[in-house]
Amino acid sequence: MTEVLRVEGLKTHFHTRAGVVKAVDGVSFSLEEGEILGLVGESGSGKTVTGFSLLGLVDPPGRIVEGSIRLKGQELVGADDRTLRARRGRDISMIFQDPIATLNPMLTIGQQMRLVQEAHGRITHRAADARSAELLSRVGISSSSARLRAYPHEFSGGMRQRVAIAIALLHSPAVIVADEPTTALDVSIQAQILAEMKTLVAETGTAMIWISHDLAVVSSLASRLLVMYAGRVVERGPTAAVLRQPKHPYTEGLIASLPSSASPGAPLRQIPGTTPSLLALPPGCPFAPRCARADAACAIRPDLSEIGTQTVACHHPGPSHTRVPA
Repeated sequence: MTEVLRVEGLKTHFHTRAGVVKAVDGVSFSLEEGEILGLVGESGSGKTVTGFSLLGLVDPPGRIVEGSIRLKGQELVGADDRTLRARRGRDISMIFQDPIATLNPMLTIGQQMRLVQEAHGRITHRAADARSAELLSRVGISSSSARLRAYPHEFSGGMRQRVAIAIALLHSPAVIVADEPTTALDVSIQAQILAEMKTLVAETGTAMIWISHDLAVVSSLASRLLVMYAGRVVERGPTAAVLRQPKHPYTEGLIASLPSSASPGAPLRQIPGTTPSLLALPPGCPFAPRCARADAACAIRPDLSEIGTQTVACHHPGPSHTRVPA
């Protein structure tokens, strides 16, 4: 398949009065056409900042200080605002977690979709509306032509998220970054949207990065997983391999904490401790204070190394007996 995105050594830091927050600290991955990559980890692990960095949406005091982001062969790190605006929406789009915060309540859905299309070229209102109605139908919104005249508050949460997905697809981008887009939805609507997204990716060839803290959701969607902790990648590999035999103790803890991994009536397992402050990371492995395998070797930061089909940053990688979430 054709590679559409390559990220190498990405570092996004926030320079605050209290110190430098290394929100993304050396993240690397690639993405091929039609592929879905799951980006998982606890809150504060750097997932969303990674996604924002790809689109050049990190605001001061944050900035990309090092690394490379190549989208369809073009380097985006260091590109000017005009270049980034030209690529956003057309070549790379983002679906945000809360559509009610990203849709303009003063404009109809049709007006908003028309503006997105007009931002990247001249188009008649009739053609723009036809394209908008087509995509609303594709994401499961009936009577799509009539719904173009509706305002965001007239849609349910699930319908608003479908609108956000349709907007992201307007220019058939090479890459879509989805930042936990189903977190606020009930389970049945979530399942419908996940199924629709898999179908859309298969039909359009668009690659997708699905950001989530929910491994159960990502396991049914992504072909590869990238597990982040404290701004760093700690494990990556094919989804099935990572879930069946996680090599990093953090990945193992995430899987073991899922309700599907516990016997009925038994208390859920949890990872001890809390995510460390990015202003005061421990020396060496940032997961060491919470890890049962930690020893003196963990005072040195582990490098990523390959173990079979997986890549892991751990001095003591090992097999796990956790099972794949249902």
